[in-house]
Amino acid sequence: MVRAGVVPGRRVAGYAIAGVIVVGVVCAGTVGAFGVNRIFTGLFFGAAVAVAALIVLFGRDGVELTEETIVRRTPWGASAVEWERVVAGRFTLGEKGRWTLALDLNGGEEPHGELVLLSIPPVVRPISNAYDMRKREQVNEIRTILRHKRIPVTILPEIAEALRYHWKIAPPTR
Repeated sequence: MVRAGVVPGRRVAGYAIAGVIVVGVVCAGTVGAFGVNRIFTGLFFGAAVAVAALIVLFGRDGVELTEETIVRRTPWGASAVEWERVVAGRFTLGEKGRWTLALDLNGGEEPHGELVLLSIPPVVRPISNAYDMRKREQVNEIRTILRHKRIPVTILPEIAEALRYHWKIAPPTR
């Protein structure tokens, strides 16, 4: 199983609003129970509970590529996409100069007939932190499962060269 997925901006905004509401509710409850002198304690506990809630929300949100199906998960549900619907994969330039790894799908109600698996900033240097290492691992895992499923993947030449040079990810050998 490979975990990937990009959380849409509207959902991120919704999660942020939920986090602020959690901070407010916990702070108000603390102040109501223990008095106005505990406002900073309420903010502290509210922030702690909000961080825990956001970890749960973001942890549940994503895409899982399994041998049988592709599972799209949200905090309130899940749906499956059969591998037979996948036409091809592509690693191209996305929004705001980011690199996007997406699957093209036939049929279904997905926007633009695609399922975005990754959106990463352009690779311009060797791996220097945990974020880069995790994204490199995800790219390798996704490429491996797509190769195993015999799904063709198109990669822009400048992206392929940067991945090869900086992250030592070899281009496909087909």
